[in-house]
Amino acid sequence: MSVLNLNTLSSNTLNLDTATRISSHVLSIGRELSASPLTVAVLDSGGHLISLQREDGASLLRPQIAIGKAWGALALGKGSRAIAADAQQRPAFIGAVNNLANGQLIPAPGGVLIRDGQGNVVGAVGITGDTSDIDEQCAVGALQALGMTADAGVAP
Repeated sequence: MSVLNLNTLSSNTLNLDTATRISSHVLSIGRELSASPLTVAVLDSGGHLISLQREDGASLLRPQIAIGKAWGALALGKGSRAIAADAQQRPAFIGAVNNLANGQLIPAPGGVLIRDGQGNVVGAVGITGDTSDIDEQCAVGALQALGMTADAGVAP
């Protein structure tokens, strides 16, 4: 397994090869954990979908949920675990933000920011299919295995 060095990438760059490697690692970790069928979305820093993989047996709305977790993390600048905490502490605010986002925000763990060596956001990965904690574990594990910095939004 090779490690990617995001320090060598230009700022805010995430390409198809890297996104595909992230997705493959996520699915591999999911199989090791005997997770339910997963769906993985990888977005660039502008919120554009680069890669989407849906395992056989994943339910109908899983692609939209995976994209929503990753997109929400990018839109609010924090991992979706922190967004989920915000939804509990400030439900009216997150409801209003989700309204502005046309319902695309998914405030549940599994949306993880990808940061480069300088801490800049270069993209996000969203996972859905199992419990939110397992989804997040797969995302973080895959990014770390590839030498990337994962920001899941863990509250201090």
